[in-house]
Amino acid sequence: MTPPISSTPILRRALLWSAVVTGVLLIVAVAIGALVAGGDGALSGGIGAAVGAIFPALTAVSILIGNRFYGHPAWLQIFFGVVLGGWLLKFVLVIVAFLLLLRLEWVVAPVFFFALLATAVGSLVVDLVVISRMRLPAVSETVLPQHTDPDAV
Repeated sequence: MTPPISSTPILRRALLWSAVVTGVLLIVAVAIGALVAGGDGALSGGIGAAVGAIFPALTAVSILIGNRFYGHPAWLQIFFGVVLGGWLLKFVLVIVAFLLLLRLEWVVAPVFFFALLATAVGSLVVDLVVISRMRLPAVSETVLPQHTDPDAV
């Protein structure tokens, strides 16, 4: 018997590569922010990159948490509850973060925005590359009918 198919290795790989890309983009955003607007720009770039990385990562983390309940009789309900709850939490956190951060005097909005955008796009590219290279079979343990008589229908 083959082991059960799991998306966990794929999600872990996506989280790992997203962290690497985020680290690089964080350094770039801080450097560009410092060049454009000094210390406030550097801080705005760093926060923008962090915000841009945290929210996509929450989706993968919520799926990993939901996958831990596989085999439970109510697995599907728990899984969708965890993923939907994570999505709602992200939605509220995005609104609160934007309302709070953009009211602060020292936040340089264009630097914050472009750092956030670059990190979000970087995360999407990582997800696309990881998913396009995954090796997850679409069919498992399928038994095809065996025909011994070529004249049988």
